[in-house]
Amino acid sequence: MQETNALLAGEMSGHICFADGYYGFDDAIYAACRVLQIVASSEKKVSEMLADVPKTASTPEIRIDCPDDRKFKIVSELTESFRKHYDVIDIDGARINFENGWALIRASNTQPVLVLRFEADNIDQLKKIISLVRDAMSKYESDITLDQELY
Repeated sequence: MQETNALLAGEMSGHICFADGYYGFDDAIYAACRVLQIVASSEKKVSEMLADVPKTASTPEIRIDCPDDRKFKIVSELTESFRKHYDVIDIDGARINFENGWALIRASNTQPVLVLRFEADNIDQLKKIISLVRDAMSKYESDITLDQELY
């Protein structure tokens, strides 16, 4: 939010933060009240407001079993590999930015798993991004199981 001066930020988990009128924490009751305030003060219907929100294709959170002693090293190696060709943000894992979407690969801090998420402009781009990540992760098959469908 600070980097882009965003007024609003949200996570797929439901955490929502507002930049103005509050301390910048995610608070469900405050978020609900702000949404009600916005709806009440607008002349638009909620459906009209939501029409401007971009439509994307995304996956739910994907959890892949991975030993605790390997998960951070795998994420680090994948980060460096993708960084050679793509913009990668390496805060708490690797967010790999592609032209039409992104992939997130991170090691869970509480469980022996890798956590993945994907989003793209459309389902075809989503499948391409997932395929790139799946291919990169295939060399770690002795440590992780990639038998689940990723989309």
